[in-house]
Amino acid sequence: MSAISIAPNPSRVRVTLGGIVLAESDAALRLAEGRSSPVLYIPRADVRWELFTRTATRTHCPHKGDASYYAVTVDGTLRSDVVWSYEDPKAEVAAIKDHLAFYPSRVDAIEEVARG
Repeated sequence: MSAISIAPNPSRVRVTLGGIVLAESDAALRLAEGRSSPVLYIPRADVRWELFTRTATRTHCPHKGDASYYAVTVDGTLRSDVVWSYEDPKAEVAAIKDHLAFYPSRVDAIEEVARG
């Protein structure tokens, strides 16, 4: 298994698209895996679910398990597969259950801001 570490993110995380805040959290997790850039996982409770729709896309990671994907609709525009989620992750990464990760290229910004 590749080395995976998961830790609380020290900053507030805000995700925006089209001027709309999709998610904002003080409880995001930072997952680092091998040489890949760290990925921020945001609790589902901190996401605006009314903007999300599950898609048919599924992928498998040998280290984390099966991922499900969601589209986002902002101002009538649908953007497919903007986020992914491991709804039943492997035991080694159980902390990311009930969290979502956003593709940076499919949203306007994933910002880390001072808590407050």
